[in-house]
Amino acid sequence: MTLEVAANDTEASSSHDSPPVDARGRSNSTESSSTSNKASVIDIKEDSIETNVFEPYVATQPYRMYKKRWVGVVAIVMLNIVTAMPLAWFGPIANNTADEFGFTLDEVNWLGNSCGVVYIVFSFPLPLLYAKYGIRKVGLAGAVLMLISAWIRYVGTISSLSNRSSYGLMLIGQILVGIATPIYQVLVPSYSEKWFDLKSRTTATMIMSLSNPIGNAIGQLISPLAGTPRQSVLVLAIIFTAVAPVALFVQSAPPTPPNRAMRADMFDHVAYTGAQKNPTYMSLGRAMLGREQPDAPTYMTFRQRVDFAIMILDFGVLVGTVNSFSLLSNQDLAPYGYSSVTAGLMGATLLLVGLVSAAITSPLFDRVFTYYLARTCKAFIPFLAAAWLSLIWAVRPNNTGALYAIMAIIGGSSLTLLPVAIELACELTRNAMASSAILWCSGNVFGVMMVLVEGALRAGPDASPPLNMKRALIFQGSIVCVAAAFAFLLQGKQTRRENDEREMAAALDAAVAGESRIRTSDV
Repeated sequence: MTLEVAANDTEASSSHDSPPVDARGRSNSTESSSTSNKASVIDIKEDSIETNVFEPYVATQPYRMYKKRWVGVVAIVMLNIVTAMPLAWFGPIANNTADEFGFTLDEVNWLGNSCGVVYIVFSFPLPLLYAKYGIRKVGLAGAVLMLISAWIRYVGTISSLSNRSSYGLMLIGQILVGIATPIYQVLVPSYSEKWFDLKSRTTATMIMSLSNPIGNAIGQLISPLAGTPRQSVLVLAIIFTAVAPVALFVQSAPPTPPNRAMRADMFDHVAYTGAQKNPTYMSLGRAMLGREQPDAPTYMTFRQRVDFAIMILDFGVLVGTVNSFSLLSNQDLAPYGYSSVTAGLMGATLLLVGLVSAAITSPLFDRVFTYYLARTCKAFIPFLAAAWLSLIWAVRPNNTGALYAIMAIIGGSSLTLLPVAIELACELTRNAMASSAILWCSGNVFGVMMVLVEGALRAGPDASPPLNMKRALIFQGSIVCVAAAFAFLLQGKQTRRENDEREMAAALDAAVAGESRIRTSDV
């Protein structure tokens, strides 16, 4: 049986004016209490219980959602899209960039790889920074880094510079945006938890999580269409400058939280899950080592620890594969006669199909498949593994149609699984910020390793065709299949949702019992 507790005005922007209550929950104002009793309605259905919260018990701390939460979502989406673009920006134009600036292909690869390396280092202290300074201040610092990185990168394209000076400045620009990227990526599940209720939290997480791969795909699409590599870097700087100010619209937390988890001790203690302090890395570390106290909110059973370890591996491999392919797409396809524009359109295909798939599935995960996140992962991963493996044979001359179809399968599966995995990790750990940081860090670790390995597996100039990436595609498909096999060991019990619904049911029971006592005493 599903239990739902809803306020009369969850979308209201004005505050409630409620009479004071005593320790028993009775209103000090007889008139207000009588009015509240008449307005209170209990509507019991076969599969759900829906109730208006009784005013005497929530007057001190109402709960509701604010319309401005969507302004923050749009801002986070835009910032994630833009900060993700430099990672794959030079992928489709790698050969042109090497020719124009005198770089080697490995140096071009490191322009993208550097973002991943810096991400690994700076993602870990972010929860501590959020706890100390708040989401808003840290987000504004990220916007400043975006602006500085954009124009340092552009200065590196000045033709009078030597190729070493040019490369150094462009690399510094990439490193700075690598610091800014996790700022907006890691906060996604925590923002959803603070601003959205149980019925919309998964959708909010999905919308914001998809923005990073969308940014990668847009970067692959725009860079070959923006003219020469020098012109494309200028276009990127202009985009950064236009989007950075939207960080002003990201707020740390709402005045009152959307989720009410009330633990009643004679109706004088009310706590809100949406307003709880973010758990620390240390608590997650203790939980993973089995040293957290069983009564702690972040306690993890042995099965949950195993599940989270599997998710770190699978998320890292799948995200790392997408990142490495984004960086190496031109090098994978160019030896077989495909242009940089075609390589960019492959990314656009992945994006378009992924967005359509996400638009269809996100409401389903909130309303229908709420308790089947782990089963969803098991259902989609085989198709994703088969698609990556098939590239071994599909990357050949004059096979554009098959490549577009494979990109569509990868996009539809990947962009559906990405937010599901992030939400499931939060369910397992009850530690949204730290679990998200670890998953994204894993993705960047595997991405960097795969770019280095695949670059080393590039064929020589005497191969047929010269400089082909056949061995790299074999490695890529094989490692995805190995990681996919571990997904079937996943149990994925959704503990956070169960706890929230149990506490909401307790809140309903307390409200019903209190209302009954008031009516009895009035009689």
